[in-house]
Amino acid sequence: MAEFIKIYPENPNPREIQRVIKILKNGGLVIYPTDTVYGLGCDITNMKALERIARIKGVKLEKSNFSFVCEDLSNLSDYVKQIDTTTFKILKRALPGAYTFILPGSKNLPNPFKKRKTVGIRVPDNSIALALVNALGNPIVSTSIRDEDDVLEYTTDPELILEKWDNLVDAVIDGGYGGNEASTVIDLSVEPPEIVREGKGSLEIF
Repeated sequence: MAEFIKIYPENPNPREIQRVIKILKNGGLVIYPTDTVYGLGCDITNMKALERIARIKGVKLEKSNFSFVCEDLSNLSDYVKQIDTTTFKILKRALPGAYTFILPGSKNLPNPFKKRKTVGIRVPDNSIALALVNALGNPIVSTSIRDEDDVLEYTTDPELILEKWDNLVDAVIDGGYGGNEASTVIDLSVEPPEIVREGKGSLEIF
């Protein structure tokens, strides 16, 4: 049974945030709000949790397209090769925001991702997601929770999410209704940058 934890985005309660952090540090999986759709995430340093997410998504961990949710651009150099000024300016302008940027991965990537040439980076404009990453002290490996429903691709109601994921995850955060449009994905590892998926993030800023 998953814990159902109410956190208000206007002012995330540190005690509730710590409840979630404890679960993440113990290798738990958590569904949490972002500035787009709800995400399924775990601690990037916990191998067992990473394997669980890959199993749920039906993918091989090494070949997965999970993104790394960071608090800001400061720990980017841990996972990404040196980036040029133009790329940095794009990131600075767009983040935090509803974008996933594909960047060339560095040699410091956690073991399961070492062979990956690129990595997807997210800094969501959502106070709960950012508070979690801040309190955890490292990125959350994350993937969107999709729906099999033909009409709605993403479930937006936390109670319905709990109903569906109750036996698969350790906690569902109720941070209010989520969006039903995923992030805009832009590949900055190629020249010129390539739009992989048009989503919530506006392309006008580019």
